[in-house]
Amino acid sequence: MNIAADLPWWAAVAVAFLLVLGGLITLIGTLGLLRLQHFYQRMHGPAITIALGAGCILVASMLYFTVTQSRLVIHELLISVFVLMTAPVVAMMIMRAAVYRDLRARHGLPPDGEGGPE
Repeated sequence: MNIAADLPWWAAVAVAFLLVLGGLITLIGTLGLLRLQHFYQRMHGPAITIALGAGCILVASMLYFTVTQSRLVIHELLISVFVLMTAPVVAMMIMRAAVYRDLRARHGLPPDGEGGPE
């Protein structure tokens, strides 16, 4: 059975476009890690673009399996919800930890767990 022959041309074009777009968006987000100067700038690239790139790839997967199985396949919606909910929250928690660390360093306090009263 040749799956590629069973996939209509319009679905193949849409799936290919979404996969390439998702891959490019993810690549751009990872390049932000290399190009941006400090930690706070580096957080924005991956936090935003990784979720968008993963969304494009998951929509491509939904379209592909919906067309090939001739029924609505929405399992990827659950994955999309978790990715879109957790990626910004994780980025925000990492940023807050960095701000807390920087404030402690600015006031001359040791990092948590090092020295200090016990």
